[in-house]
Amino acid sequence: MSQNKWYQMTSEDVLQSQQVSMQQGLPWEEALKRQAEVGRNELSEGQRVSPITLLLNQFKDFMVLVLLGATLISGLLGEYLDAITIIIIILMNGILGFVQEFRAERSLRALKELSAPNANVWRDSAVHQIPARDLVPGDIVLLESGDRVPADVRFLETNGLYIEESALTGESVPVSKMIAALSDVEIPLGDQRNLGFMGTMVGRGTAKAVVVRTGMQTEMGKIADLIQNTESMETPLQHRLEQLGKILIIVAIALTILVVVAGIMHGQPPYAMFLAGVSLAVAAIPEGLPAIVTIALALGVQRMIKRKAIVRKLPSVETLGCASVICSDKTGTLTQNKMTVTHLWVGGEVMEVTGDGYAPIGDIQIRGQNADPRKNPMLTKLLQVSALCNNATLHEEKQEQKRRKGKDAKEDGFDVVWNIKGDPTEGALVVLSAKSGVTQQSLSEQFSRIAEFPFDSERKRMSVLVSYQGGRMACTKGAPDVLLQHCSYILWEGKVIPFTSTLKQKVLSANEGMAKSALRVLGLAYRELKSSDRFEEYEDVENSLVFVGLTGMIDPPRKEVREAISKCRKAGIKTVMITGDHQTTAEAIAKQLGMIPTNGTSMSGQQIGQLSDEELEVRVEDIYVYARVSPEHKLRIVKALQRRGHVVAMTGDGVNDAPAIKAADIGIAMGITGTDVSKEASSLILSDDNFSTIVAAIEEGRSIYENIRKFIRYLLASNVGEIMTMFIAMMAGLPLPLVPIQILWVNLVTDGLPAMALGVDQAEKDLMQQKPRTAKESIFARRLGWKIISRGILIGVCTLGAFWLVLRGNPEDAQTLLKAQSVAFATLVMAQLIHVFDCRSSRSIFHRNPLQNKYLVLAVLSSLILMLAVMYVEQLQPIFKTVPLGWKDWILVLAAAGIPTFFMGLGSVFSPKKNKRSGSSISYNSKPSFR
Repeated sequence: MSQNKWYQMTSEDVLQSQQVSMQQGLPWEEALKRQAEVGRNELSEGQRVSPITLLLNQFKDFMVLVLLGATLISGLLGEYLDAITIIIIILMNGILGFVQEFRAERSLRALKELSAPNANVWRDSAVHQIPARDLVPGDIVLLESGDRVPADVRFLETNGLYIEESALTGESVPVSKMIAALSDVEIPLGDQRNLGFMGTMVGRGTAKAVVVRTGMQTEMGKIADLIQNTESMETPLQHRLEQLGKILIIVAIALTILVVVAGIMHGQPPYAMFLAGVSLAVAAIPEGLPAIVTIALALGVQRMIKRKAIVRKLPSVETLGCASVICSDKTGTLTQNKMTVTHLWVGGEVMEVTGDGYAPIGDIQIRGQNADPRKNPMLTKLLQVSALCNNATLHEEKQEQKRRKGKDAKEDGFDVVWNIKGDPTEGALVVLSAKSGVTQQSLSEQFSRIAEFPFDSERKRMSVLVSYQGGRMACTKGAPDVLLQHCSYILWEGKVIPFTSTLKQKVLSANEGMAKSALRVLGLAYRELKSSDRFEEYEDVENSLVFVGLTGMIDPPRKEVREAISKCRKAGIKTVMITGDHQTTAEAIAKQLGMIPTNGTSMSGQQIGQLSDEELEVRVEDIYVYARVSPEHKLRIVKALQRRGHVVAMTGDGVNDAPAIKAADIGIAMGITGTDVSKEASSLILSDDNFSTIVAAIEEGRSIYENIRKFIRYLLASNVGEIMTMFIAMMAGLPLPLVPIQILWVNLVTDGLPAMALGVDQAEKDLMQQKPRTAKESIFARRLGWKIISRGILIGVCTLGAFWLVLRGNPEDAQTLLKAQSVAFATLVMAQLIHVFDCRSSRSIFHRNPLQNKYLVLAVLSSLILMLAVMYVEQLQPIFKTVPLGWKDWILVLAAAGIPTFFMGLGSVFSPKKNKRSGSSISYNSKPSFR
């Protein structure tokens, strides 16, 4: 039964298929029997992974195994401090990963909370309140305003019923429901208006409905199943670090073996060479790398919090930095989720309404000039009808303001926030009237409501009867094409005149123009009633009406989004709208935001359903707007983009966004309007629901990744320098230029604080003018591998050159060897500390102010002090096999140490800088036409 297309069936057919009577409902015995067959009406969470398993899984990573090997070697060398440090790093990373995965698994539990706790059900000819989990297909349920729909239902009776479905379908306004069967074969979820779906909310009205799907068979259940079966993507950073770990261990072992073998072949003691080889292995594997990565990401997270973004998973910050596509929901993300009247048509005049949101601040303008309702009786009448034929109310709330300083601070310490209680469409009309001073409070002093004929989907209109001193008046609003059939007169040039066919055509043309601009259009009319007129039925009232005008409203774009999209485009990032709203509305908003280029297209969910995954993958590059889509469609779009090689960021706030958010390379949820389900499935939450915050996150992500590349470049070039110093010396048959304790001390002095300071380095100026990295880019891409090898070899050659220049004076003398080793030790440390400033720029040390990063300056000074301590503190000299150096020795040290950085950097000073700007060649609508 769950596979039936219930929207195509009549009420009688649905009841017959479910074998239930609407008058009696299901018998209790039959309900219990069906529950035994189909199970409870609740969402399954799937097989849970135990917390212990989650924790143990954190230690299966290849890099972690490498670190454990380094720990064992450090312990064998007696370097217990290093071993303890590595163990602490491994445990911290494991606990962090465990917490992240454990929180992510809560998404399905948050989804379950959207199910109604109780339901009013008609069983055995009586109303009973039962737990919603006990509902079964065939149950007759009763719904009223404020209820959460407890299962997927087919409506049997409705009375002014509106359902808020934005969390499920993306529809920006509540949907009016009906009972008639729908004839179309394939109808999008948002257009199945005779069905109600689990987890949605009754906005207003009442209904009687029969349950047709429960539990995992519901639309909400399908989303739960998608979340369960959607694998979280490994982030590019995780992939690259694993790749790096494998390369490091192979290279380190190979070179260490070569050094040890070469040393033994040239007469070095095997035990001494073994210790030197093990020391080199420890130095070659930068065990501080995971800690520095974690610290860099954690500091990035703190900066992100200040920029209104909450990071739930550390690697996601870097992932967003290489995003090439942002897929965004429309309602509440790109738009304000507040219906606003923007245009009026009164007496042949098009009027624009300024202001947005629910604050009654703004003007009505005609050809750029403010219109005064007091001097325009037609406009006054339109505003009166808007406010009177209305059940929504506008009210202000005082919220305690956040701490402010300066001129912006308010004396009372509160912010005024305006909200609407009731239907958003009616709320937009209330705000419209209030902007011109026609408030509900002022009208209540003149008019008293006598009767109401509620809006329903068949009549497509609503009427309110009011009395005032001197008479009675009917106010009506509704769909323009329907309302015109009931109007005999029109308010034109301040007078009531017959509604001729010519004037009706003008109204229809104005209506069509507004509709093409994706405005939701309502017509307004009124009628003065005589004392003898009847008004018991709506047919008595809704005829011979006087047409007043049209109102056009829309959920307006957020002000800052257009600029944010422009920044994304300059950064080489494509922005795509994926919404459950209507295609015309979505296209209009996208054009206002400059999202669609001249050659860009849009696609509906129905069209997506007709394409195979392969066909969708071919077309996905040219599509910028997807409208009327289901959660399955969103998931298919994200996966199609990923198969095209894109790193996809998916933003959204509804339950319907959750599967795609989880499947994306980085999922972004709205912090204010977002559901718990979307937040739990996400990696990043925008605390201000501001799309432009994503741009800040992208910049932060790019900066963090570049900083990670900086300290990888620094660490590995330094380590290559150490290995090359030893390798070349052994191959040349020279004595050991560094003893094992010196190698370990160099590793400690240079790998710690300077590398960590690079992790908080400032971004280069052109960072957001570069194209995004590809997901498959190696961490050594963009000549980083060449820079590491070339600088590392130079550091090694220069260190060994300084060693040989001192040693050649008397190679057989032990004191000369000690001095030569001390010079090599100092040269190696200084070369690395100079090189760290070179790593700040993608070009050379001369292209950035070396004093800009104060943390790096302090780190380098501390490393210098540690180096000098083992050379000039007498108690440490025997331990580290060093001797004090004279000023001539230091000239040699500084000259040799400066060659790798300064001389290699000179060539780039005068070389033309490559243009890294993305320079998108796609033509966009810079000034989208509203009509």
